Amino acid sequence: MNSPILIACAHGTSSAEGAAEINALRAGIAALRPGLDVREAYVDVQEPELPAVVAGLPAGETAVVVPLLLSVGYHVKVDIARAVKSRPDTRAAAPLGPDPRLAALLDVRLREAGVTDNDAVILAAAGSSDPTAAQNVEELADQLRALRSNRIVAAYGASAKPSVPDAVAMLREEAAGGAGAGESAGAVDLGGRVVIAAYLLAPGFFHDQLAKAGADLVTAALLPSPVLAEIALERYDAALAPGA
Repeated sequence: MNSPILIACAHGTSSAEGAAEINALRAGIAALRPGLDVREAYVDVQEPELPAVVAGLPAGETAVVVPLLLSVGYHVKVDIARAVKSRPDTRAAAPLGPDPRLAALLDVRLREAGVTDNDAVILAAAGSSDPTAAQNVEELADQLRALRSNRIVAAYGASAKPSVPDAVAMLREEAAGGAGAGESAGAVDLGGRVVIAAYLLAPGFFHDQLAKAGADLVTAALLPSPVLAEIALERYDAALAPGA
């Protein structure tokens, strides 16, 4: 019996480098599960669009849409949910984050960038108008705090507050002993740099914007890493578990 089809659904990007990283992630998923039918789909920017992919599935075949997204938000709750509802025997898995392994991967990216305990860190996510997405990011921030002693604040590229530039300005003010300083700064000496930890899958528009936010340093995106493919397959399996 064939395994259900896995539709690896990404946001989509106009960045050639970002698209290549997502393609590599999809290939990594297939490599970890030989024989599994892994299909490409997007909710924005790129084709094939998810509704067309779902509509083109073979009749009678079960399929699971795995969001290659880091949190619950509009694309998960509306775009993916609508596509799944349009066809019998199609279900949606949970997004990739939050997950402690992603926090560990962010810690690796911070270490690769030479970030010290004295630096203040902004966990920068793309952002969503859905409050659940912010809750997911805050959960990831707590997971990262468990790994590092830095002052860590969450911020967003769009649709949620604080914005990344506002968070940079706040931390600069704290470091200078301004109105934002004091107990809110925690026990960490803020004499170091302001660093942006890019909580983004791949290079693209949002990662480019982070470089303009005024921080001293921006980390690389999460990809490439085999961890993402492992999590994607776990989400696929969980969606197929009895009672899911």
